[in-house]
Amino acid sequence: MRILLLTILIFLSFQIKAQKEEDLVLETKTGNINGSLLIPENQKDLPVALIIAGSGPTDRNGNNPYMKNNSLKMLAEGLAKEGIASLRYDKRGIATSKEAGIKEEDLRFENYVQDAEEWIKRLKKDKRFKEVIVIGHSEGSLIGMIASKKAGADKYVSIAGAGMPAGDVVREQLKNQPAIVTDAALPILDSLEQGKTVKDVPPMLAGLFRMSVQPYIISWFKYDPRKEIAKLDIPVLIVQGTTDIQVSLKDAENLKKANPKAELKVIEGMNHIFKEAEADRMKNMQTYSQPDLPLHKDLVKVISGFIKRKD
Repeated sequence: MRILLLTILIFLSFQIKAQKEEDLVLETKTGNINGSLLIPENQKDLPVALIIAGSGPTDRNGNNPYMKNNSLKMLAEGLAKEGIASLRYDKRGIATSKEAGIKEEDLRFENYVQDAEEWIKRLKKDKRFKEVIVIGHSEGSLIGMIASKKAGADKYVSIAGAGMPAGDVVREQLKNQPAIVTDAALPILDSLEQGKTVKDVPPMLAGLFRMSVQPYIISWFKYDPRKEIAKLDIPVLIVQGTTDIQVSLKDAENLKKANPKAELKVIEGMNHIFKEAEADRMKNMQTYSQPDLPLHKDLVKVISGFIKRKD
């Protein structure tokens, strides 16, 4: 019994020491952006993945103030076990990067793209790594596409990325709303897509279209992920789960159609935060607050296989 216990302890000790996490800081004009670099120890010439979180107050681990699931943290740890380093970071204005936040009326989508660009350039200069892969999740997918092209990433992975412009995504979501909401929102959407702000926003839509956030929305709406992914001439992997209640398989198919050379992997039973889940909305959402629930068993295998493959 003692021998068995000692063996288990030695094994666990090895597992802990097999990965090393470093704190990295990206200095910007408005403040520091903080990240975590997870590196498999005792290995050289590693590939490194930049993991870009999705929309809203999502931090480097895939969590926000309302729910904790550790999806991005688990992805980084899973990749490390496969000999792949990764850098994940708190976006400007979020969590430990709060001081780098910009006033809402001054924030633009390009700020997030530029931050990702700078991280890519920094990783490319690090002699420990042989190639840089960008992994963008949800809204981070579009950010990652643009930054990959601008900064010269070696490979790109989209997980649950939208396959249409953000304006069209909002229109789809509005279809489930009462007519009074839709009738008021659609003209505002049209105006923002044309680059024009709207002063008179109904109170019921102020949370979505308040004046201070409209410049950011305008900057975001002008990008079409289909056009951006088509610009990439590097190996591309598109990953989509079948029980994702936020992004559909059609989105992934749109991206694949825009870049025919891209590889599309559909993971059966995986939801938006990489967990195995039922399609039932209530049961699906419950996984968003289960930090100990493991990732879908196929996700790391699919991504690591793509990264390691020599194209």
